[in-house]
Amino acid sequence: MCYALKYGIWNVAKIEAENVNALVRAGYAPLTAMVLSSRGIVDEKQAQQYLGCGDFLPDPFLLTDMVPAVERLRAAIACGQRIAVFGDYDVDGITATCLLTDFLREQGADCVPYIPARLEEGYGLNSLAINQLAQHGVKLIVTVDCGITAVEEAFLCREKGIDLIITDHHECKETLPDAVAVIDPHRPDGGYPHKNLSGVGVAFKLAAALCGNQRQVLEKYSDLVCLGTVADVMLLQGENRRFVIEGLMQMKTAPRTGIAALMKACGCNGQDLSASSVGYVLAPRINAAGRMGEIHLAVELFLTKDKRQAEALASGLCELNRQRQIVETTIYEQAIEMLPAEKLPEAVVLADDTWHQGVVGIVASRIAEECCCPAVLICLDGEHGKASSRSYGGFNLFAALKENAHLLESYGGHELAAGFTILREKIGAFREALCATAERYYAEAGEATALSGDCVITPELLTISNIDALKVLEPCGSGCPKPLFVMENLTVERISQVGSGKHMRLRVRSGRYSFQAIYFSATAETACICPGETVDIAFTAQVNEYRGERSVQMNVVDIRPSCKAECPSQTDSYRALCNGTLTAADAEKLLPERETQGLIWRYLAAHKGLIKETPMSLCRKIVRWSGKSLSLQKLLVTLDIFADVGLLTRNRQHKYILLQANSVAEKTDLNLSPTMQRLLRAKES
Repeated sequence: MCYALKYGIWNVAKIEAENVNALVRAGYAPLTAMVLSSRGIVDEKQAQQYLGCGDFLPDPFLLTDMVPAVERLRAAIACGQRIAVFGDYDVDGITATCLLTDFLREQGADCVPYIPARLEEGYGLNSLAINQLAQHGVKLIVTVDCGITAVEEAFLCREKGIDLIITDHHECKETLPDAVAVIDPHRPDGGYPHKNLSGVGVAFKLAAALCGNQRQVLEKYSDLVCLGTVADVMLLQGENRRFVIEGLMQMKTAPRTGIAALMKACGCNGQDLSASSVGYVLAPRINAAGRMGEIHLAVELFLTKDKRQAEALASGLCELNRQRQIVETTIYEQAIEMLPAEKLPEAVVLADDTWHQGVVGIVASRIAEECCCPAVLICLDGEHGKASSRSYGGFNLFAALKENAHLLESYGGHELAAGFTILREKIGAFREALCATAERYYAEAGEATALSGDCVITPELLTISNIDALKVLEPCGSGCPKPLFVMENLTVERISQVGSGKHMRLRVRSGRYSFQAIYFSATAETACICPGETVDIAFTAQVNEYRGERSVQMNVVDIRPSCKAECPSQTDSYRALCNGTLTAADAEKLLPERETQGLIWRYLAAHKGLIKETPMSLCRKIVRWSGKSLSLQKLLVTLDIFADVGLLTRNRQHKYILLQANSVAEKTDLNLSPTMQRLLRAKES
């Protein structure tokens, strides 16, 4: 039986009982106190600092170039010059564009919003847009959530007689654009204390500097700042935490016309609104406008004051999101059909002439997760292709593109997500090169994917009152994640499929306690969970309400076989063996005892046929089967030794290892293994 673990290693924090008790005495519920303790909080004062955001908003003039930006904007307003707010087509860029446009119009400015068409213009300030804005009499462009790398575009603005103010929150390069002002908290010559502002956060700061009253501006626009901050996965600490807390409150009590209409259209209950519902319910519908080439729907939604128009626009966004889902499903199904039926490649690189550029990134992310490897989807247009790619298991996509830059026309992005353009004729060579790069990485990386849990809990703690009390941790997001618990030694009693077979519902038991669990995007086949199995579950906790009844639900993040003994997951010494840096100390840790070798062989011999497992899952199953401790790296080195001498046929398929025990007529000397010889020589050196 193969357990399809999502995460090779579970890192679960240790908690100090003394600190938990101190937090309980301070008034925190037991489960909340355990989460706070697991995050290094030892007393009430630290808890208040961690959860609070205070009343302090740093002075916007601490941002470099804020003074010339404010002066130029005031001059433009006074002279009646046309101003364009130039944004990006994601939620952060849209909210930043609408916030600054609305604010400047209220100051009396002749202001127009401009967000580039994703498919025709691509990302950021571009010559097509600059020429078009110049023709419409624009004398000042203010970028939001983009522009920090627009060096050539800044020169074009100057040639066209247009002044440029840049506000952005992305990392700066060595050369900054030649503009009236370049406002970015990441500027190396800046003194702003909070580097993790979103694009809309920087736009808010510019508006606040113009107004002279941050409190007043935040009261009016906290909902927009909240939306962009959450959707762009900004660190929810300090100033950002305050933005989100106040924005959620505004959306619950007095949402602007467009947001109220959008919440109603997607069935989002304002009173239960959280950062999670902003990120997973509202944000995808706003993003759909940019992905599907209908950006005006989102911009008009946030700027309109007309309730009827807002309802029509919100309905349009929801319909656009449904269309996006249909297109996404179609591309996904086509991509899956293109994969080989047998062994999957080390990296998925697929191309098609009919795919939608705005959607392929989502599909690439899904394929990367399901195939456990980097995924690249290329939209072809004539002899050129434009690609979106997503990483898996710590693979550095940006570095891989840089390594293979000679095959690309252009590229950009970061470790986890990147894009590039490529000639059709070079796709095959790029596929081979990326697969080779990925193969080297995964051969050395070992168990690269790790889950970070807050704490192991016992069944009696998982109560409705304890789960309700976790709300004190909200808003949850980057920097203050939703609590992730682990419960061990649960018996799977019942399994059923729900949501047209897309999701798996479980009933699990520990003694007299039983719980309902839901595992999204999993089936009994893909998770390979059988009734009667004993498992550990990593989950987030939720209270379900149905027909007035409230019940506890575990939202499963991962499932693994339970263990009877220790199963250390460190692989540092094994990686040293693989990359040729083995020391005597490493060899001492890796050399398997005869008892260990015999234990592993007996397990493999007892399980006939092909074994397909993640290494960590196999290790835990051997430990559970035998009741004896076994480290992951001793298992891996023993399998290498067996393969060396022909006892075992061993292959790898992304995160899985495929094992087949071979029938051997004569007794085999394991000391003849090259791996064993290397270990023995290193130990004696």
